[in-house]
Amino acid sequence: MRVKFSGKNQQGFFAEVKEEVEAYFQQKNISKNANGEMIFKTVFFLSLMVGLYGLIISNYFTWLPMLGMAIILGMVQAFIGFNVSHDAIHGSYSSSRKVNKILSLSFNLIGANAHVWDVAHNQAHHTFTNIPEHDEDLEVAPGLVRVSPAEEWKPIMRYQQYYAFALYCFASLSWVLRKDYVKFFQKKIGGVDNSKHPKIEYFNLFFFKALYYTLFIVFPLIFIDITWWQFLLGFLAMHIAEGLVLGLIFQLAHVVEGTEFPEPAENGSIDETWAVHQMNTTANFARKSFLAKFLCGGLNFQVEHHLFPNICHVHYPKLSEIVKATADKHGVNYIESITFYDALKSHYKMLKKFGSEASVEILNKEEKFQAA
Repeated sequence: MRVKFSGKNQQGFFAEVKEEVEAYFQQKNISKNANGEMIFKTVFFLSLMVGLYGLIISNYFTWLPMLGMAIILGMVQAFIGFNVSHDAIHGSYSSSRKVNKILSLSFNLIGANAHVWDVAHNQAHHTFTNIPEHDEDLEVAPGLVRVSPAEEWKPIMRYQQYYAFALYCFASLSWVLRKDYVKFFQKKIGGVDNSKHPKIEYFNLFFFKALYYTLFIVFPLIFIDITWWQFLLGFLAMHIAEGLVLGLIFQLAHVVEGTEFPEPAENGSIDETWAVHQMNTTANFARKSFLAKFLCGGLNFQVEHHLFPNICHVHYPKLSEIVKATADKHGVNYIESITFYDALKSHYKMLKKFGSEASVEILNKEEKFQAA
């Protein structure tokens, strides 16, 4: 089913917010792309990754300090994905397509695949946000974690608000070892055709995966004086740290209180404009936090990111004031949690709603059917 946004209400909202944003950049006489802050973050996180990896592979430390460094390295890899790769793959890091392409390879170096992410995230998720069977991001852990009302309920999901966070820890490991291969060879990802890839992307998929496995599995086993179980512990710890950071930040953007999960009509129509749909399905958190801004790469400004994915994330704090004021003026939702903790609590409540509360509703319907 082809989804189309046919809403006529609030059409003036996006026109006005775009005009206000354009005026901001013109008045400030600044580029929409990376600035000095962005370049500093890029150098900082990439240097931190190289430095930590070098310290671990040097074989100078005992296994316990290396374990601590492996955990930090996992988190740093997530921050590289947020702060460097994400903007580059969106084409918002630089006005140069070549620069964006080169920097997008940072995603491949941390074990993922930039091409698969482009299809799944840029095309499917950003177009069909929170629409079941069209937004690939709603497939968190099929059969175990339910994050939309349209997903099939199973009894184990009564407890998902407790175990979902543990499953998030394996997001990175799944990405590196399984997910990219599965997604690459799927004919469709969400509502997007995925049947044809440029030939170079077949090479990139297997070459960079092999490079990652060499750097993070083969070399440590060769050059570091540790036992197999110490290596396994470090490798898992690195990915658990990375996966938890990835899982939490991504889920807090769309599965919190106030966000909607609209289902298209039989003809595929969504009765909202695309921009208002984004406002109804996307949430910010910790807009005023310097730490969240620095670490999350603008992903705590998801509202602004979904409206303007072609603008580098370092500009989002300023743009958020424009977007919020314009949304209030037009009576459009602007969903946000004041702090990271508030967003975390809100996500917990949504997990409980789609698990425990949904299970009661389903069981009641089944009991009534059996009684009839």
